[in-house]
Amino acid sequence: MDWTREDLIAEGWPEDSPFEPLLDEASRLIAQGNTDRAYILKRLDRKHPRQQATLTMRAEGLPFSEAIEAESKEELKNLKAARRTMRELMACPVVTAGALMPDTCPSGSAIASIPVGGAISAQNAILPAAHGSDICCSMQATLFEAPREMEVSPMMDALVSVTRFGPGGRSPDAWIPHRVLDEPVWENPFLRGFQNYARMHLADQGDGNHFAFLGRMIMDDAMLQKLHAAGHGEVFARVAAGKPYHVLVTHHGSRGLGARVYQRGLEAAVAATKQIARGIPEAAAWLDVNAPQGRDYWQALQYVARWTRANHALIHERFLAELGMLPLGSFGNEHNFVWQRGEHFLHGKGATPAWRDDIGRPLLGLIPLNMASPILVVLGGDQDAFLSFAPHGAGRNLSRRAVLRTFRLKDGSFDEEAMERALTQATKGIDVRWYQGKADLSESPLGYKPAQTVREQIAQFELATVVGEVAPLGSVMAGRGRGREEELTPKQRRQMEHRSERRKQRQALRERWDD
Repeated sequence: MDWTREDLIAEGWPEDSPFEPLLDEASRLIAQGNTDRAYILKRLDRKHPRQQATLTMRAEGLPFSEAIEAESKEELKNLKAARRTMRELMACPVVTAGALMPDTCPSGSAIASIPVGGAISAQNAILPAAHGSDICCSMQATLFEAPREMEVSPMMDALVSVTRFGPGGRSPDAWIPHRVLDEPVWENPFLRGFQNYARMHLADQGDGNHFAFLGRMIMDDAMLQKLHAAGHGEVFARVAAGKPYHVLVTHHGSRGLGARVYQRGLEAAVAATKQIARGIPEAAAWLDVNAPQGRDYWQALQYVARWTRANHALIHERFLAELGMLPLGSFGNEHNFVWQRGEHFLHGKGATPAWRDDIGRPLLGLIPLNMASPILVVLGGDQDAFLSFAPHGAGRNLSRRAVLRTFRLKDGSFDEEAMERALTQATKGIDVRWYQGKADLSESPLGYKPAQTVREQIAQFELATVVGEVAPLGSVMAGRGRGREEELTPKQRRQMEHRSERRKQRQALRERWDD
């Protein structure tokens, strides 16, 4: 297929480039049987370079704010690691500001990787790695009134029946139609070919810390007055003060669709950044939103957000239909996404928007803490010093492997009885379901920061105002489909050795970059 002027602009050539000789050269190479796009681009760059690679990482990262105080050895260790990669990210030439939330913990050791609980602002640029692969990971709550005599267990049964957790997606005979699938978006280069991923993951929540949470909420007069005064009265118009209501809360992202859009976006960002900059780590690569490719990616993100909101809504609709009940009000928020405010693009990696919307209302949001603690209903504090974000949850104190390590015996096996006791104690009083059958101890409250600590720091830094709580009744999480972690196999030991070697290589790269 012949290349066009638009193709070359999307690849980074300015609009005033001499396109005729470039297109002639591309046609000549294709006619010779060359199909490798990267090779053709390299040859075209020799003929007329797209742009000189003049940008570099700053000598020092810009300062960033911290709405967090480490209160334990584990928290301090995590905060130090998060600070290191955040300082590296703040050296990216398009990043203008940054902040860490109370739930900050490292998301990896790669150079310039944004921590969980991190937020940055970039000027006219989107950094795919700064919003992460789980695009639009988000929360949604729906209030409903169940008969007083209805017990929690049958409601949890209904919840398990209408959603799905675990790897993969729904089989074609279980696909669920929805109008979001029919939107004319599939020619977008970042979405093309992914329509079946959108189909297979509807009513599908995934793995890890994603959940479906059943709770109860009682709003008093003062809380309702705050919500009405803040401009959110329509959500709670059918809620009476002092009366208990049930609430379904779901937490998930965009599943296989978003993961593939992210991968495509990251590859495009790395390629585009190499044309105008040198020495930029992959995690700091960006797309210019004023270029065709950047605009396409922005539009793809908007579709992924619509798809994810539709996914939440579908699960809630199916659940209420199963119970034969009607919704009284619904609201939610994203916490892994990019938001535009003027020429600045705010990126949150596990950070909840807490600014004022276009009509001046403080944003209404949800902050979960762990499966056995209340979910907070909050109004954004709009603190410019922290980019007007709030935390997205409690944040991990211990990695998944570290949680399990505390129960490992000297012979390498696990103390199953101790694990069972710990899980029972941590989830006491609620109906916990593990969709894949076996409990995942690493996703229990044992792996997370104390809920009260995070709540206190939300208030301390005035990130948000708590106006309600959803008390836990039950929670559905993925769980483990193949049992708990077993004794390390030779292959796992080799993998650990390889990871250790990669860490050494990353450290060497980091030292060279510092020099």
